[in-house]
Amino acid sequence: METHYSVLRDVPHEERPRERMMRYGAEALSHAELLAILLRTGTQRQSAVHLAGSILKQCGSLRNLLDMSMEELTAIRGIGPAKAIQLRAGIELGRRITRSRLGDAVTVRKPQDAADYVMEELRYLKKEHFVCLFLNTKNHIIARETLSMGTLNASLVHPREVFRAAIQRSSASIICAHNHPSGDPTPSPEDISLTKRLAEAGELVGIEVLDHLVIGDGRFISLKEQGYM
Repeated sequence: METHYSVLRDVPHEERPRERMMRYGAEALSHAELLAILLRTGTQRQSAVHLAGSILKQCGSLRNLLDMSMEELTAIRGIGPAKAIQLRAGIELGRRITRSRLGDAVTVRKPQDAADYVMEELRYLKKEHFVCLFLNTKNHIIARETLSMGTLNASLVHPREVFRAAIQRSSASIICAHNHPSGDPTPSPEDISLTKRLAEAGELVGIEVLDHLVIGDGRFISLKEQGYM
């Protein structure tokens, strides 16, 4: 007969995620156990581990959890604003660690450098995210910003928004990137059209668009290398 624990303190000591992590290391824990540590507590009916399992079941996979909004998280039974904030903070910290680099600022010398900078952040998202990397005169990345979420089209990404952000950061040039949730980075006609509009606008304002990258699952395509700009 399967045993259910209403709260984490009722779980045998050796089965608690924090104790298991201290004894065996984080690598030994399941996704649900790691989430349970972020959640800290469960509900009156569920332990933190069971609540974490419910979250994973409802979102379908750990990848889908990355892109869940506060509203989507709080729609899950047992997840209030406080727990949703804890999860979002943990996810965002992981993203920032992924983007971070040791030592000096990241220098972009080729499309692969920029793709490596955004790949882990974008490859698993279930919605399209349009991101700009802002560079100085030495091609160092000085900032990044997500400018839109959703299907990429002219109404969501407009050159004025892109270059307003670039001017605010005193950028010498920019690199644009967006993901294809399908995992296939083949550019669409809309991708190509937007790229040409951005390149033309960049010439007018004096901020060069170095490239537009389409990010798939572990793969990318440079529209610069494809001859579209």
